[in-house]
Parts: sequence; C-alpha cells; structure tokens
Amino acid sequence: MSVPRSVALERTLCTLAAPVLAAAPNLSPDSPVNTVVQLAGAAGLGGWFLACKSDEPGAGRKILRWSPLVAAAAIDVAARHTIGWGPYCLDALLAAGWAAAGLLVMPFSRHTRKGHRPALAAPAPAPQLQPAPEPSPAQPDDGADPFTRQVRWLWENRGMPGRTIVVKATPHDGMPNDLSLLLRASEAGRAISGLREDDIAAAFGVDVTDVTIQDVVRQHGREGGPAWKEVHVTPDVNDRRRKAPTAHEWWADRIASGPVPGSQFVQEVRDKERKVTHYIAQVPDEAGEPRVNQHALAAALKTKYDEGRLFVTVDGNQILVSLWDSSPLAQVFAATRELLTPDRNGRWVTGYLGNGQPARNRVYTDRGAAHGIFVAPSGGGKTQLMGLHVAADALWGAVVMLATEAPDEKTAALGKHTARYGVGALYMIRLLRAMVALMEIRGEMPWEDGQVHEWDPTRPGCPYRMLSAYLDEFLSAARHGDYGAEIMDLAELVSVKGRKYGVGLKVAGQSIYVQDGFTQLLCENLRDNCIPVVLKVAPKKVGDMFKALGIPSEHIPDPLPRSFSPEEAGRIERVMRGEPEPPADSNTGGAGWIVEGKQPEVLRTLFMDFKAGIDGYFPDTIATLTDYEIRELEARDLWFDWTEPPRPGEFGPEPGDDEDRSDDTPKKGGGNRRGSTSAARRDTVTSPRQALEAIKNLSGV
Repeated sequence: MSVPRSVALERTLCTLAAPVLAAAPNLSPDSPVNTVVQLAGAAGLGGWFLACKSDEPGAGRKILRWSPLVAAAAIDVAARHTIGWGPYCLDALLAAGWAAAGLLVMPFSRHTRKGHRPALAAPAPAPQLQPAPEPSPAQPDDGADPFTRQVRWLWENRGMPGRTIVVKATPHDGMPNDLSLLLRASEAGRAISGLREDDIAAAFGVDVTDVTIQDVVRQHGREGGPAWKEVHVTPDVNDRRRKAPTAHEWWADRIASGPVPGSQFVQEVRDKERKVTHYIAQVPDEAGEPRVNQHALAAALKTKYDEGRLFVTVDGNQILVSLWDSSPLAQVFAATRELLTPDRNGRWVTGYLGNGQPARNRVYTDRGAAHGIFVAPSGGGKTQLMGLHVAADALWGAVVMLATEAPDEKTAALGKHTARYGVGALYMIRLLRAMVALMEIRGEMPWEDGQVHEWDPTRPGCPYRMLSAYLDEFLSAARHGDYGAEIMDLAELVSVKGRKYGVGLKVAGQSIYVQDGFTQLLCENLRDNCIPVVLKVAPKKVGDMFKALGIPSEHIPDPLPRSFSPEEAGRIERVMRGEPEPPADSNTGGAGWIVEGKQPEVLRTLFMDFKAGIDGYFPDTIATLTDYEIRELEARDLWFDWTEPPRPGEFGPEPGDDEDRSDDTPKKGGGNRRGSTSAARRDTVTSPRQALEAIKNLSGV
C-alpha cells in the first residue's frame, strides 16, 4: 500500500528525531538542540492560543497541527529534569512514544488542509460530466453577477412571490443579511398586484417588519410603473435600529408615528445648566399646523403628562418639545426689584413659563392704561400675584390704590405701599366713583402744549400720572345688597373709558363667570386691554373659565396636576405592609396660565416673600394724585376719608328730602348718584343698544 510522499517524509523525520530528542538532554543539557526544541514548543503553544481565540471554523484541526511541537518540548524539559535516563529509562520511552504517534496515529501532513484527502486504498471515483442546468424560462441568463444569480435561485425555489422575477439584487455594505431587490412582473404587460410583505418575509426567513415594498419611478434606460417594485429586506438594520437607534430613527419610530404625526426630527439640544432637553421638529408646510397628542408624547418620552415636566411650543410648522429633569413649575422663582421694574415698553417679568421663558405682563398698552384680571381659588397665590402687579405699577411711577372686600394680612401689607387702601364694599364704591370723576377731570386737563390729549405714556407733557386701582374679591363686593349693582356699573364704565385717561382697573377674584355676576361687557373690556393670569382652578372649571375669556375650544388647556412633586416610589410595598400613603405635597401655589395671545401658556409666578418683608420691592416714595385732581375731587365731594360711614345724601336723597328740595336744586354729594335705580336699569338691559344707552346715562353724556 503506497502512501503520500509527504506522509513518508514526515515518518522518516519522526524516526530520526526521536533518538535525538531523548539523548540530547542527557548527553549535553546545554546543547543548542534543546534550545531549538523548546523554541519550537513555544511556537506550538502560540499556535494553540491563536486557534482558541479565532472565531473561524477548524480550531481543532489547528491544535492538532501544532501538538507535535508542544509534545516534543514537553519531553525535552522532562528529560532534562530527570536523573540520568530516568526511572525505567523513561526518557527513551517518551521519545519512542512521540515517534510512534507521528508514525501511526496522526501524521502532521494530514492536518495541513481543511479537508482530509481520500485514502489511496479506495480508488477515486471517475469524474462524470454533469448536465448544465437549463436556463429558467421565466428568467433567462442575462449575465447577472453571482449574488443576483443566487438570489434568483432562492426566489424561484420559494415560488416566485407575487409572480415576479428578480432583475437585480444588491447587498448592503456592512450588513450581511440585508439586501435590495428590483422586481419585475414575470409576464410582460401585467401589473404586480399579489406581492405581499408576508410572502417576501417567508421567502427570506425574516420578520414582516423587516420588509419594505416601494414603487419604482421610471428612469433613463430603465422602465418603471406598476409592473416594477423595489423591495428592501433589512433585518440587520432593523435590529440595530431597535437596539441603538439614531435620533432621527428614534423620532420617526416613537414620535412621528403617533404623538406628532408626520413630524421630522431636526435637532436635540441639552441645556445642562437649566437641566432641560429640547427637541426641535417640524412638519411639511402642506401639512398645516402640527397636531400634538401631549399625553401620548409624554408616554413616548417616558414621563407622565401630569408630572409637569413636558411642555410643547408650536411656531408655525415647527415644534419645540421641552423635557425637564424635574418640573420647573415645582421651583420657586424669587421676585426681585429688577424683575419687577418695567422696561421702556412697560413690560416686566411676572414669572416663568413651563419652557423656561420669562412671562411678562405690562403696565400699559398701545391703547392706553392696562387693565388686569387675576383669577385664583383660595390659596392659589392670587394675593401674591396682585402684589407683583402693585409693585410693578409703583416702580413705574403710577398712582396705586387698593380696595378689598375683606381684610387679610397680605393685602394690608400691600396697602402700606399704595396711595389709598381700604376694606369693604363701601370703600370700593367710593374708589370707583373717584375713578369715574377723574376720567372727567383728566379729560379737561390741558397738556404742556395747551391741548387736551388722550393719555399716552410715550408722549411728553402729560399733566397727570397713571392711576392703577386694584379691586380684590370683586365679585363678593358686586353682590353686596346696597352697593353691588353700582359697583358693577361703575366698573363697566371704567373698563370702557378708563384706558384713555390713564385709569387702569385691576380686578381679582375667584371667578369671571357671567353667571356669577361678572357681566359680559366688563369681561370683554378687561380681556381686550390686559394680559389675564389664571392660577390653579378646579379641573371642572377650567373649560368654562377659559371660554369666558374668549379662548377657542381647541386651545383650552388641560387642568394642572394636584402636585408637581414626583410620586414616592414603593407604593406596592406599602400596600403589602398595610402602611398609609405619604401626604401629597401641594406645591401648585402660583402655578397657572398667562393669556397674552389666543393660547394660554403655563407659568409659575414669582414669589414675593411677605414674611421677610416686602419694602425692598417698592420705591421709597409713594406716588399720589396731583393737587389739581384732589381739589376737583373735593369740589365733587369725592375726596375724603373713604372709611367713614355713609354720608347724608351720598347714596341718594334722605327720607323727606324730596319734599323740601325743588327740582332745580342740585343734589349733594357729587351730583347724580347710582342707588337702587342701577339694579332696575341693569335688569332691563337686554340688547347691545340698551347697554350703550346705559353707559351714556352713567357717563352723563
């Protein structure tokens, strides 16, 4: 039996090397032969290590290839450390065993190739000519590349899904399992109609979500239309997209497919100092204004809508999504004199919006003096908000007067920094009468140029200061049995004409509903000449509250959460242990909405620390009316101590006066008064024309 020449040569070398391997360590321990053998063994160990680390197949074959060198080095080391030839002539036995393994068991040359050569004892089968495969009748050979031919073979074996043929297959770089197919209907002139993602996914053994079918547009040199389709099979890309998506992919998969449909990611900006992440996106111009589902958006961003961390700003076709690490509405923004001081346009900082922008109010508008509406429930921060406005007006140089229906500690502290302060419906009606009279007085006061003008803060030569009057708990006073009707009538008149004479009316209360006594005329006039602020109100009242302010239904906001503090973890454990829940942190005082445009914006107002003292928020001097204005009010019997009890004739003639007074005798106490007749007149007003007539009667026109 003949053997391959390489095997015979290897057996000869093993036979000759075995005696040297046994004798060299014993006859000459320092011989270079030992060094060569040990270096060969070290090379064998290195080959073992590389074979174990490699991911390619054939590691066992490589280990066997290097094993004779490692075994020879081991025998050499053992022979050097034994006495003589070792017990029972062990060195010679080991060398003989090494030679026998090389001769009989596993010759080195048999492991130098990936496949074993056939034994020479068995005759090799005679080569037979295989018939060439016939070209496919559906897809003749067109000289396509090997990859396309392989895909065509697979496609035909899978039944040619959709009765289509593969024109070209293109592998994706770096993605061994991804490819693109250009398909054509197998019959000329037929549109592809039965091609489904399920069939393609089954053909390639991937998920349906990994298959995309697209139309083919006709290009130069290539057909297109319904008889052509382009298919992308991308399991590797989708797997990477699920595990480590890019920002654009994450937005397209999580946001554009639901919370903000049709939107496209533009940019992500992280503000480390303010601890907020901004996401900027946009929708195509033809899509119109973006539609945002904030509850679904919060879920996609792994937060809850009522945590107060997520805020969305829409500007045309652009969207800004601001996600805070913790709710900015839970923070406390301390008021400072710098923030409360109005700029040259009369604007000052009221607080901060949910997106971090400063929210500004104003002391005047381009129409004249600004009015004001402050709405909040008890404990909602209404007096705090009113204090901010009082300070801003005072810092701007306006004359500030304050009347409240019921006294409290904070309004009394504010009253010390106003020109006049009082409590009760009687005080409020006297203040309103003085305001109406001042409108008449100022309408006749000449400016420096000798002419009479409407009030304009940007125009020099004005002979008087702006008057800003605050009416706290206005609706309670408007329900007063004796003075309520006239209080509402006078407030309506001031809301209509006051702005032209530098007279601003600031109304604070818990409601602005018409059904609660707040007339529609008063609400509209105040709304159009101010920036209303609505602090936290009961959830069921939010819709009606903003409808009363003229906000469209699509812009009415959701109610604020009961707390902006995150819920304490471990509720399940507390339930299992039977422990009570921790108390909720009610930290929503001063949180609400500011309505400058058509859409309310969530804000947190500045915090004015009444306990630490509020003197630092106000100027050193208190502005007052001019001497001329005071003399004119005194002449009308309207400038006195408004805390006095009602004066004789102040609210209509005293009993018996009508008999003693002739028709030509003027009434005391400032002329025409509004008593019980006001209520009768208001009850008969049923049309806009009658309302205008009532205003004329009130103003004496």
